[in-house]
Amino acid sequence: MVTANRHSAGACSAPDIDAAAVISRFSLQDLPDSFYADPYPTYRALQSADPIHRMPDGSLFLTRHRDLEAIYKDTTRFSSDKRVEFAPKYGVGSLLFQHHTTSLVFNDPPLHTRVRRLIAGALNPRAIAEMEPALLALVDRLLDRMQSRGKVDLIADFAAAIPVEVIGNLLAVPHAERGPLRGWSLAILGALEPVLSPEIQQRGERAVVEFLDYLRDLVAGRRKHPGDPDQDVLTRLIQGEASGECLSEIELLHNCIFILNAGHETTTNLIGNGLELMLRFSDQRRRLTTDPALLKTAIEEFLRFESSNQLGNRRVVEDVEFEGVTLPKGTLITLCIGAANRDPDQFAEPDRLDIGRWPNRHLAFASGAHACAGLNLARLEGRIAIGRFLARFPDFTAAGPAPRPRRARFRGFSTLPVELAASRQPQEGMAS
Repeated sequence: MVTANRHSAGACSAPDIDAAAVISRFSLQDLPDSFYADPYPTYRALQSADPIHRMPDGSLFLTRHRDLEAIYKDTTRFSSDKRVEFAPKYGVGSLLFQHHTTSLVFNDPPLHTRVRRLIAGALNPRAIAEMEPALLALVDRLLDRMQSRGKVDLIADFAAAIPVEVIGNLLAVPHAERGPLRGWSLAILGALEPVLSPEIQQRGERAVVEFLDYLRDLVAGRRKHPGDPDQDVLTRLIQGEASGECLSEIELLHNCIFILNAGHETTTNLIGNGLELMLRFSDQRRRLTTDPALLKTAIEEFLRFESSNQLGNRRVVEDVEFEGVTLPKGTLITLCIGAANRDPDQFAEPDRLDIGRWPNRHLAFASGAHACAGLNLARLEGRIAIGRFLARFPDFTAAGPAPRPRRARFRGFSTLPVELAASRQPQEGMAS
């Protein structure tokens, strides 16, 4: 039997589970409802007894921190190119296949290198610092609006509203045209889940069609009237590199979709998960509101404890001997970030939420060449959103169930209803 760790403060407890039974039936294609509510007992069983687990379809499921880190760093033998994996899933002629095999995250060099360099250039430290005043103003407007209502949904009214505006500003999407972005993003990312129903696939295909139609007009307008490439990512992508190397039209359009999707969903989940953890662990909330200097380490702990993105994937490029296991060329690998971030070999008391934890070498943003290009922007959004919210509403309470969607790859909430209680003036140090 595998027994969950239990601690008096900041701990996440779970019932005892039969590790052998969990391992024998584990498959991403057939997950029980309990997994979506709390996957960590399952991860713990696999990590303890079968960290390189072969699933029924022949692919591998890895849960140890050291294994994920090694694979992230080895781009020669472990490929991010998803054409082989996604062809049977979506169909080679589908728009979902075209999108997910063209976007930055699911590619190897040279496309990955070219696109990442263009995006990263617009997300340098100076550019991110210049975003802070507008981000503070946005968050305060949302807080003012919520204060007048008392009972709110922290996802729709707050967490999801912030990254849509930030990424919309990066690409200079007109404010009046940002309404459909969240729906398109959820539909396209939902199609990445291990189980793809016809309804989810159709919704994703329709979202790609509508997104591409919108972006063609946006790109055409920006070609006629370029913005500042140091701040406008779309202008930067259109103009290409100083060497004259540019993205094709298809590469450009699909990587714009990727930027909006990646910047939106994971940051929404970071903010939502972080605030829910402050509801769940009142001792840690008191600790943070008493000592706002802990905000930066708190964000890292939220990312570790409830990783926005729980799963990644690689394909073995050549026969590999890995941790004593032979991996034939073509083997598909699922990297379980959520499990690696609770690995007791890397983190003391991994099931304990500790907002002062340091060092904290979590893998929420991946690692190596594929480390998230927008990680510092996401951190800034998380710090300002959660810090300003707690400074204004330190005594907020749950106001109903907070359901999680049936998604294994992305971990967040559908809704997070709360009562705000009385507001306070923001404390010094909780802004960012």
